[in-house]
Amino acid sequence: MEVRLLEVAHARSGDKGDTANIGLIALRPEFYPVIVSEVTADRVKTHFKGICEGPVERFELPNLLALNFLLHQSLGGGGTLSLRTDAQAKTFGAALLRMEITVPDELGELIAGGAREGG
Repeated sequence: MEVRLLEVAHARSGDKGDTANIGLIALRPEFYPVIVSEVTADRVKTHFKGICEGPVERFELPNLLALNFLLHQSLGGGGTLSLRTDAQAKTFGAALLRMEITVPDELGELIAGGAREGG
């Protein structure tokens, strides 16, 4: 089953110089292994093609059910140096949530019923 990340995760993003920082957090513990498997540094680099000019690093935070991505050379110099509309990477998290991933069919019911705990 193909779903957008926004159905299984939420995200926050920001900047540090010319590097965008995106935190991707699973909505439920069942979704975390799928996110780890599907959302690789290479896929994130491809997703941000034309924006991310440097390497993408991925860090796993299993105790938080999260991944953290650093997208180097993504902000046109960053902050006050950049002419980009989003020089602080505030929209990068929302952009990543548009990525489509494959989830096992058995998780489809959780997604269809609302991914949030108790939802």
